[in-house]
Amino acid sequence: MANVTAKAQIMMSDGSVVSMSGTVAEGTATELKTGTTYAVAATSLGQFAEGKTIVSFIQPVSVPNQASYAYINRRGSIAAICPIAHEGEVNGKPQPLLGMNGFTLQAGDTLMVMANTATDREFSWQVRTNTGVCAIFAATPSSGADNDLTHILSGQGAGTSLVGQTVTMQAASSLDAANSKLSTGGVLILDDKGLPVNGCTAVDPQSQPLIPCPPSAMSRYGLNWVARVTTSS
Repeated sequence: MANVTAKAQIMMSDGSVVSMSGTVAEGTATELKTGTTYAVAATSLGQFAEGKTIVSFIQPVSVPNQASYAYINRRGSIAAICPIAHEGEVNGKPQPLLGMNGFTLQAGDTLMVMANTATDREFSWQVRTNTGVCAIFAATPSSGADNDLTHILSGQGAGTSLVGQTVTMQAASSLDAANSKLSTGGVLILDDKGLPVNGCTAVDPQSQPLIPCPPSAMSRYGLNWVARVTTSS
């Protein structure tokens, strides 16, 4: 694992752009602060742009190898989920926050980035619900097995974290999406009987930007539901 440079260019509703750039550690969620080219000092996003509203990302949160996820942390919770991409890759248009039209920053908000090595197999599933909750679930497969995703902050499963809520937007990423190791192509949502009721196809973060997709069914999550990723090796 190494320290690598992460970058993002964020468009605000007042027409200004906040340039984020700095060193982050691979394998650990690390805060990305403003670059010093257009700011006096490296500063947390919320402090630098307090009261401003994020409209979109001109450049998604980008790292040299792969990013598993990025989010805005507000008082220890995931307040918004940011677009990610391999450095140098874009899909041709500004990217919004997952399932959100805008997000007004407060002092103390930080932009957190999970950068990984080029061979790291971490699977991440990112969601926004009908109640406005944002959540990220992840696991790192090491062999052919069932892998139940857990919340990156609480360690809880999908059912416990989302009980009574409905996922309205989602996205998933995994290096295994490019090498046929994902037996179901992504994550499957299993109900309390162990049967699939929903899912989300994963994209390879090294070959294309993360692509959000609405769920195929608006299911209300039960307490014992799980988000499962099955790998063949």
